[in-house]
Amino acid sequence: MATHGAAYSGEPPLRAGRLRDRADAGRRLAERLASRRLVAPAVLAIPRGGVPVGAEIARRLAAPLDVLLVRKVGAPGDPEYGLGAVGEGGLVRIDEVRAREAGFARSELLPVVRAEQAELARRVARFRGGRPALDVRGRTAIVVDDGVATGGTIETAVEIVRLRGPRGVVVALGVAPPEALRRLERLADAVEAALVPAHLEAVGQWYERFDQVDDADVVGLLARGPSTDAAAGA
Repeated sequence: MATHGAAYSGEPPLRAGRLRDRADAGRRLAERLASRRLVAPAVLAIPRGGVPVGAEIARRLAAPLDVLLVRKVGAPGDPEYGLGAVGEGGLVRIDEVRAREAGFARSELLPVVRAEQAELARRVARFRGGRPALDVRGRTAIVVDDGVATGGTIETAVEIVRLRGPRGVVVALGVAPPEALRRLERLADAVEAALVPAHLEAVGQWYERFDQVDDADVVGLLARGPSTDAAAGA
């Protein structure tokens, strides 16, 4: 397995420029992941924006592709201000300190949690169409997103994947700031990012094209991804 967090120990490398689009991010990440020679890789992409990135990685590694459903729990009245996340399997993760600093008791977040769980269930049905989640036992699970600002949602994603019994967990991100990578290094076996800007206010600012990804795009990319059987024999 790759050395834990080797790419971001000490001073983080700062890469200039921007990514052309999510496919460009996926191709860059795929080349780095290919050099790691991961054992039985499986790609788990965070919808929606992580799926175009993950599709490129899955194609390059001849790995199976699936979604990993995680939803941010935002502050009441301010959904972009993340206070936690919910994930598949009923996982609920609330940042108690952040919520308290924002002036919210856990009970006040319950309506938001329930709403996000309902949306998560809808997406599971839409994206998988009744199929079970990809079995990652004995595989190297690659958790993919187009970028993160704080890494909180990805932390929850890693927790979910660990419970499924993979051989290891690698996080692959289009864009992430150094502080988020340092947090993720403590949870994942390895972390890769296509761009590591010193300051990140919005993920989209580091892409030349950051078009909206809709449900139909996700379903189409999943349908074109390598099958589990094909990947197992690669």
